[in-house]
Amino acid sequence: MTVADQIRKTLGTLPHKPGIYLMRDRFGTVIYVGKARDLRKRVSQYFQPSRRLGWDLKFRALTDAIHDFDFHVVRSEPEALLLEGKLIKEFHPRYNVSFRDDKRFLMLKVNLNDPTPRFTLTRLRQDDGARYFGPFPNSGALRSTLALVRRQYHLRGCRPLTPTERDYKHCLYAHLKYCTAPCIGNVGREEYLEQVKAACAFLEGQCAEMQEQLTEEMKKAAAGQEYERAAELRDLLADLRHTTKKVGRFERVPYSLPLAIDPEKDLVELAKALGLPVPPERIEGFDISNISGTFKVASLVSFRNGRPDRGNYRRFRIKTVEGQDDFASVAEVVRRRYTRVLKESKVQSLESKVTEERARDDSVVEAVASVPSSTEQGSRFTFHVSGVPHPGPRIEPCPPSLPDLILIDGGKGQLGAARGELEKLGLGHIPTIGLAKEFEEIYRPGEKEPLRLSRDSGALKLLQRVRDESHRFANTYNAQLRLRKISESLLDEFPNIGQRRKAALLKRFGSVQRIRLASVEQIAGVPGFGGKAAAELKAFLAARQ
Repeated sequence: MTVADQIRKTLGTLPHKPGIYLMRDRFGTVIYVGKARDLRKRVSQYFQPSRRLGWDLKFRALTDAIHDFDFHVVRSEPEALLLEGKLIKEFHPRYNVSFRDDKRFLMLKVNLNDPTPRFTLTRLRQDDGARYFGPFPNSGALRSTLALVRRQYHLRGCRPLTPTERDYKHCLYAHLKYCTAPCIGNVGREEYLEQVKAACAFLEGQCAEMQEQLTEEMKKAAAGQEYERAAELRDLLADLRHTTKKVGRFERVPYSLPLAIDPEKDLVELAKALGLPVPPERIEGFDISNISGTFKVASLVSFRNGRPDRGNYRRFRIKTVEGQDDFASVAEVVRRRYTRVLKESKVQSLESKVTEERARDDSVVEAVASVPSSTEQGSRFTFHVSGVPHPGPRIEPCPPSLPDLILIDGGKGQLGAARGELEKLGLGHIPTIGLAKEFEEIYRPGEKEPLRLSRDSGALKLLQRVRDESHRFANTYNAQLRLRKISESLLDEFPNIGQRRKAALLKRFGSVQRIRLASVEQIAGVPGFGGKAAAELKAFLAARQ
């Protein structure tokens, strides 16, 4: 069965329901993720002859690369939007533009263990004991609904962890009677907590009564020719329905790096295309990842015989480069990587020599043991180790762990930076190339024009797998560092902490977890903290465990 027949057969199984679809190339790599209100109508448009002949070159390249596709049915279009964003962030498909950043959908958060709980907006779900609602695909509808909830259930919207009478004097919510003002004791904590729990039930979907009330008010306003008021109520009702609509939760889609159909053949083709004497047994790929010059990291992936050698993956934090400079970052990571390789090879050679000497000594001891003792000979013998002509077994030193080909993710500039460092280290003989993403051009040292291989070339597909894997590995490390930073920013939620006091805390204790374990007296010893602030911080962190 041909690829066209397989796709035509799969199209016939698509339902007329909302969902998402994943386009895959011949290696199984996800190259595009999309959503649809009607899966069959939307996906069928990709394979219409009239669209294939259109002027959009990107669309034609996508359709030419599609080898198969998967789909997943959901209950509504908002669910499709949420799942689409989740999968794009997971797979980073080549032909997707939206949702490829680290920005997530908004959620509502409330910690019932706080002295005076309040609802806040967040984009990251943490294991801190708080309750989370969402994510919500429509942030505008969420903000409008949150304002309605605060007004309906008389909840506070101020920032302090434990509001006081001083905060009440400047609180607009309290003076407008939107808030029951627990800061001045108008209501007790238990009574206020019941208000918050009622709001939580509302956000979980128990809002039929509120919808009926808004509908009645909208009709009355329209009957009284108060059309602006009726329009406001109509929009508020629509936002409420969007926010409280049930949305499914999706598990992580299993995914692994696709393997080549015939890696040995791809290696032979690559050697021929690059003019290498033999197919490269080991290929190392480098990539740089940063966001506006922050969290600068690099990745090194290793492929052996055309397959990932994950035991030899490495990751680096860029240390000497200021700002966003990919050329300098490439130079640093190449210098660090192969300086270490050369040092390790020298240590291995030295260890081999020591082992050789020990082997010689062992052979001398064996020779001494084989000579008759002085009692048997009637005389005393003296042996000199240096005088025994027994070299022992020869042990070859371990060769340096150097690759047969180095792939840099980038163009001429990145390649030049890498080659400069390799020349300084005396490793200029290692073949090095750069692979630019836009047109999949291969840059080689000393060649003015880049090499362009056919999109169906096995050699190009092999290089793309190395490049994409290094990109994935670098982005994963970058994301881990960002999440670690976000976890430290839990301190930002503590009212009026400021950057200096936050830095002083982290400098003294090292992490939020260690601050949790510290006593009030230890926290009070940090510059800028007193006993009262230390006790409040301790209670704040205890409520978020």
